[in-house]
Amino acid sequence: MATYKKRGFKPKNKVEEAQLQEENSTTAEVFNTLDESASKTEAWVSKNQNYILGFIGAIALGVLGYLGYSEFIQKPKESSAANELFYPQQYFDQALADETQKDSLFTLALNGAEGKYGFLDIIEEYKGTKAANLAQYSAGMAYLNLQQYENAISHLEGFSSDDAILGAMAKGGIGDAFAQLNQAAEALEYYEQAIAHSTNQYSTPRFLYKAGVVSLNLGNKAKALEYFTRIQDEFKSSQQGTGIDVMIGLAQN
Repeated sequence: MATYKKRGFKPKNKVEEAQLQEENSTTAEVFNTLDESASKTEAWVSKNQNYILGFIGAIALGVLGYLGYSEFIQKPKESSAANELFYPQQYFDQALADETQKDSLFTLALNGAEGKYGFLDIIEEYKGTKAANLAQYSAGMAYLNLQQYENAISHLEGFSSDDAILGAMAKGGIGDAFAQLNQAAEALEYYEQAIAHSTNQYSTPRFLYKAGVVSLNLGNKAKALEYFTRIQDEFKSSQQGTGIDVMIGLAQN
């Protein structure tokens, strides 16, 4: 059991005197060890202070650099890209509404005109921005309508979105392009991705129906029946739900 001695303690005999000397010696050794460790630490810090300060400075510069990039470069770039996107998007919307001039309007949307950027310019000049990402989607859909299916696939694959509608439409658009290229298996794969992306009243029944038709063409009536039955059960009021009983009959025969 440890005992603590008061200050001014005087040994009563030689045995206690020897014990006191031994304790004082041990205490001195401990403090000497601590002093040596502290001295070594101070020496290392002194020797390497330039490295330490440099490392801390690098971290600080990295943080400030990121904040500066975000505030003074990325934000203005995003704003400029969004402004540029407005022009070709107008041509794109007009093309969807004007069947007679859609090819020329889709082409203007892709390439721009009158000194204004098209989707392809925005993709190239504003890489990494949200506007460039949306331009990938619009360019892909424009190429799909222009029947340039390889270009449509390339741009739609370059588009990324968690949005329930746009994300599904991009996957489904790739499926449409493969279907037009007579690559039914690949088309079905992307229709299934579109279905899995989200469940909603607009895109889900659309691609369930297309997946069912492609499955029929591939000779897989059981899979086609699954898709058509889901439309009947979950999306009966959709456009695809009209006459779905006929498609179910085809899959059952």
